Amino acid sequence: MKIAILGGDGFIGWPTALHLSDAGHEIHIIDNLSRRWIDTELGVQSLTPMDSIQERTRIWHQETGRRIHFHLIDLARDYEVFKQWLSANRPEAIIHFAEQRAAPYSMKSDRHKNYTVNNNVNATHNVLNAIVETGIDAHLVHLGTMGVYGYSTVGAAIPEGYLPVGIDTMGGETVRQEILYPANPGSIYHMTKCLDQLLFQFYAKNDGLRITDLHQGIVWGTHTEQTRRHAQLINRFDYDGDYGTVLNRFLIQAAIGYPLTVHGSGGQTRAFIHIQDSVRCIELALKNPPARGSRVEIFNQMTETHRVADLARLVSGLTGAEVVNLPNPRKEAPENDLVVENAKFLALGLDPIKLADGLLDEVVEVARKFAFRVDRSRIPAMSAWTKEIAPRLNADPEGKRLKSVS
Repeated sequence: MKIAILGGDGFIGWPTALHLSDAGHEIHIIDNLSRRWIDTELGVQSLTPMDSIQERTRIWHQETGRRIHFHLIDLARDYEVFKQWLSANRPEAIIHFAEQRAAPYSMKSDRHKNYTVNNNVNATHNVLNAIVETGIDAHLVHLGTMGVYGYSTVGAAIPEGYLPVGIDTMGGETVRQEILYPANPGSIYHMTKCLDQLLFQFYAKNDGLRITDLHQGIVWGTHTEQTRRHAQLINRFDYDGDYGTVLNRFLIQAAIGYPLTVHGSGGQTRAFIHIQDSVRCIELALKNPPARGSRVEIFNQMTETHRVADLARLVSGLTGAEVVNLPNPRKEAPENDLVVENAKFLALGLDPIKLADGLLDEVVEVARKFAFRVDRSRIPAMSAWTKEIAPRLNADPEGKRLKSVS
């Protein structure tokens, strides 16, 4: 299968490209390399050393004999260029990762909010529009987020995308219908993913596009089977306050002797998935496309849920690191329950990797190996959801005098 991976240089995109290339598919990465420019903007780098995309693909070809093609295209700005590429190459599947993916980054300032909306929404619409205009029959697989559902406690499991409801008619009857689960975004980033959902619904209904939307949990880990094959194939590992996911951040903090920073009470419950399972789920979605003219297929791409405080205790027990509570930069409930349905991927054969399976040790090993690359001043989460919260984010940037706060 010829597959276009939009955003294929990123944290999930790169290991997905390797995984699918290894399975024998013809892979084309389309990326504007914006994530690398954001590293420069923030003054921080991946914990793991990353070569250029050209060198990465060269090493992959050297190791496997398989080629991954790279095309420098900005999906949000270069619509005509992308449409021409699509028309000339006619991929059978398109995997869409090409969006700014960090909630904290999306809330840093008005400029970052505008960038996230312009980049994410325009990129998604340009992809959908180009598929229609070129007339190709490509299955679009989009990486969304569990954050579209929000994190409020409703006393019931979150379904996979659609909620059955009963509507009382004027005639006294009750009509049964399925609607998109009510969107409840917690950041500008999450809001763009909610807007994506509406775009997908329209284009599936109006133009018969075949679309799968994957509502993914927080990804942990760094290695997949393919990235282990050569040192230069290693995936990126973000640890900073804007892009570092909570579990990976805890692991790097423990590796360098920095206190594990729990923001707020730690009662926030989140969904998680290992990066190896993430690429497996994408492959399963590709193998099971919806029929043309059917509704958008939605999967909850997660394997387990944990409270942030419990994760901190787990990592502390593993490494001996100290745990401290700091002000929460996010505008969110101090505690929530989270029960999520994920039966679809399990039914397709996913055998989940869980935290209890021992791979945390592997991530700690990676963190310790590259600990010399850490800039301790970039670890604190400083992007605030409101101007009222911002003055309270006064953690010691060197992590030497962090204290718990109530």
